[in-house]
Formats: sequence, C-alpha cells, structure tokens
Amino acid sequence: MSNRTLGFVIAAIVFALDQLSKWVVVYGLDLPNRGEIVILPIFKFLWVNNAGVSLGLFTAKNSLEGFALAGATGLIALFVLVWLWREANRKDVFGLGLILGGAIGNILDRIRTGIENLPIDKPGHVVDFANLHFGDFSPFLVFNIADAAITIGVLILLLRALMSRDTPKADANA
Repeated sequence: MSNRTLGFVIAAIVFALDQLSKWVVVYGLDLPNRGEIVILPIFKFLWVNNAGVSLGLFTAKNSLEGFALAGATGLIALFVLVWLWREANRKDVFGLGLILGGAIGNILDRIRTGIENLPIDKPGHVVDFANLHFGDFSPFLVFNIADAAITIGVLILLLRALMSRDTPKADANA
C-alpha cells in the first residue's frame, strides 16, 4: 500500500469512528438530554458543545464566527492534506492521517451544527463527550475521538522531528 493510500485510509477510519461515536452519544444514548453517563469511576460521557478550538480557545460567539472558524480549520486541513500527499516517511504519513481524519470530523460537526442553528445566531459546535477524571481532577478537557486522533498525530510528528534530527557530519577537510 502506498504512503498516500495509507494516510487516506487512516484518515477515513478516524473520520468514520469519530462520526459514529458522536452519533451514538447524541442519538443512541441521548447524551444532550441526559447530560452525563458514568462509564467507569474514572471515565464518563459528559455533554459539551465546544464552539471553540483546542482547549476552548477562539470560541465563536455567533454563526459568522463559527463558519469562519470552520473555514480556518479547513485551511489547516488542506495544508495537512498537501503535506500528506507529498510525505515520503511512513511514520509521518500515519500521524498526518490521524490529524486529517480528526480535523475533517470536527469541521463536519461545526458546519452541520452551524446549519442546524440557522437562522438563530448561534455558532456551530463540535460534539465533545469523553471525560477522563480522577475525582474532581480532570487531566484533559472533555474531548472526542477526533480530538484524540489530532493530539496523537501531532505528538507523532513532534517526536519524529525531535528523534530524527540530522547529526552534523564531520568536515572532510578538517
């Protein structure tokens, strides 16, 4: 399987798992009305409408800002797509596929929920639901599969960049 194909397959799997999990928590488990469902003593599904990006930054306040945020995220996804298309390193392709699939999943959420909220001037949001916690301490914000894939993909790229630094070659003329 070529690197490109592998990257696109990974992106498609992440996207499908993300959308399926969001459908299950929204419609199958009715999480928006239930609010939370305890799965384990340290893990629960908790309903969150995230109108911002990672860590709740750049929270959109209206439909226009929501669609602008989706557009900006789309440009980043396009950059990742081009990078994936050109990337020769299989490990980087894996990370880029995770990022691309997660980004597309969250973009679709933001656009779909933004359209559902029209003409009301509310921004679209990303469905976040996974909450890992230890008592009152939550080491992560509430997240979804797309968020986890993006985070893991970025970590793979960062680790690869740090671990595969070129060592300076000895000067042959010295």
